[in-house]
Amino acid sequence: KESVDKMSECVVFIGRTRSLLSVFEEDAGTLTDYTNQLLQSMQRVFGAQNEMGLATEQLSKQLLEYEKQNFALGKGDEEVISTLQHFAKVVDELNALHTELATQMAERMVFPMVQFREKDLTEISTLKEIFGIASDEHEAAMVKYSRLPKKKENEKVKAEVVSEVAYARRKQHQASMQYYCALNALQYRKRVAMLEPMLGYMHAQMNFFRKGMDLVSKKMDSFLASVSNMTQSIQAQLDTEAESMRLSQRELLSVEDTVYMPDRDRDPVNRTLIQKAGYLNIRNKTGLVTTAWDRLYFFTQGGNLMCQPRGAVAGGMVLDLDNSSVMAVECEDRRYCFQITSPTGKTSLILQAESKKEYEEWICTLNNISRQIYLTDNPEAVAIRLNQTAIQAVTPITSFEKKHEGSPNPESKNTVPFCQQPKAPEPEDLIAPGTPIQFDIMLPASEFLDQNRSDGEWSQVFVVRFLGSMAVRSGHRPEVIYEAMRQVLAARAIHNIFRTTESHLMVTSSSLRLIDPQTQVTRISFQLQDVTQFAAHQENGRLVGFVVEGRDWGEEQGEPTYSAFVFESNTEGEKVPFPWRLPVISLNHDPEALAQLMKSMPLTTDGKFLLLESEGGNAENGSMPEDLESEA
Repeated sequence: KESVDKMSECVVFIGRTRSLLSVFEEDAGTLTDYTNQLLQSMQRVFGAQNEMGLATEQLSKQLLEYEKQNFALGKGDEEVISTLQHFAKVVDELNALHTELATQMAERMVFPMVQFREKDLTEISTLKEIFGIASDEHEAAMVKYSRLPKKKENEKVKAEVVSEVAYARRKQHQASMQYYCALNALQYRKRVAMLEPMLGYMHAQMNFFRKGMDLVSKKMDSFLASVSNMTQSIQAQLDTEAESMRLSQRELLSVEDTVYMPDRDRDPVNRTLIQKAGYLNIRNKTGLVTTAWDRLYFFTQGGNLMCQPRGAVAGGMVLDLDNSSVMAVECEDRRYCFQITSPTGKTSLILQAESKKEYEEWICTLNNISRQIYLTDNPEAVAIRLNQTAIQAVTPITSFEKKHEGSPNPESKNTVPFCQQPKAPEPEDLIAPGTPIQFDIMLPASEFLDQNRSDGEWSQVFVVRFLGSMAVRSGHRPEVIYEAMRQVLAARAIHNIFRTTESHLMVTSSSLRLIDPQTQVTRISFQLQDVTQFAAHQENGRLVGFVVEGRDWGEEQGEPTYSAFVFESNTEGEKVPFPWRLPVISLNHDPEALAQLMKSMPLTTDGKFLLLESEGGNAENGSMPEDLESEA
């Protein structure tokens, strides 16, 4: 179990240090260039010193050759010859010192630098190629795994693909461990490689001058001793680090293959995260109707979703998550897909997670960020409190607003999802405690096969996603819709219901119809006279709902019953022509009613007038507000 924990920590560590890999590789490239230049300089010094030995040897021979010269005027050269012979002897001694110095430079300065370049830097280059090959094989295996269908898949094929992914991951892990260890060790070895040649060079120079410069050598002894001690200390640290890395590598390579298998997460889903990072598949358009999936590294930073391409040192912003919507979607027979839509609805991304746990955590994290929790003083505590509140919200007996009323914590305003109104009604007055919630419309479609024809009447279609419906106690107050929204969203969060069905909401002059966009079959229909209330969320304008009035079965004059329906629309709720605008539309299609209305309303100078509800008009519905203004 300890090995598995270390393996998990290492996998997370490797994922996080992915962004640093290019920095280490850039450092290694810079070190290689500098090492080549430094080696050229050292070889030049060695060549000069070696040439100095050959030159002094040649000088000594030339001094001795003076005696053999047959000068016509050679009388009196005996002193010169003896002097030159003495100089030749001195030069021979100097030549011996220069030859010894050149030999020491070759052994202590040039050879260690050549060995560092040929051994350590070449090893880094080789391990980089091996790591690249292993990474490519792992990417190919993950692409094949991502294409596994979610329904009726061949178990044998799935087992083979899973084994292939595990093998590729193990191979990539081994290559990455060796490569990362070599890069880490290079940080120590380069220090030794820079200091050791110069230390040998200085020792050689000191040996060269020691015979005639004892005073200078004594001054340099303390400095050279300190450099030598520092080199030995770095070497000891390298040995300790290398031994620790070898032990960790041995333990990690001894774990079972199940650790490398995808979708085998044992830890529970964390729904209170405000930061998330990991690899996701993103769908990109490659043509008018063709798409392609790319596997990239994504992470959140503040209120932004970031993406880091391969080989880049830093990531770039992909989408602003503030007030965005995140939901599960069906996409090309792939599992664990979800969609992020901007508040305006103009920008959307479709992403695919690797496992169910990652899939749920990404959705929860992005939803937490979209609420701007990260801007609070203690975002972690706020996220935990919101999660606990969502759990309690499915029991409507306790008022969510009542719990936080009078709270001294200034962050409490961020934990209440809807704006609190003074003297707001209690939830139990709006919705009965324990009321069941329906998350999908399961009515038989055969009842509505012929009802999606407009018969020439006015109509407009909006793209919506049905979130849920439930029975309510009141039909003429917007608060009941807000409470229904809260309970529906909270129940979805608690029961992990992320998927929604996209439909077309057709608004006509006489009815509301929910139509299947693929089959064009009306799933459910309501008469406008039965719609008693419509409201859009006060903070998220794309969250809309309405209340429908009905009667108890078998009682024509029985007590009315009310049901609230909650939708998410691609259009702002204020732009949807719901019940308060619809009576005006009906008048446009009823000439007699329009004529009566024109008689009762004053005309303006340009032939236009305002449609205002009369005191006795529409007594049955009472749905038109007093301040409604329109143009005929």
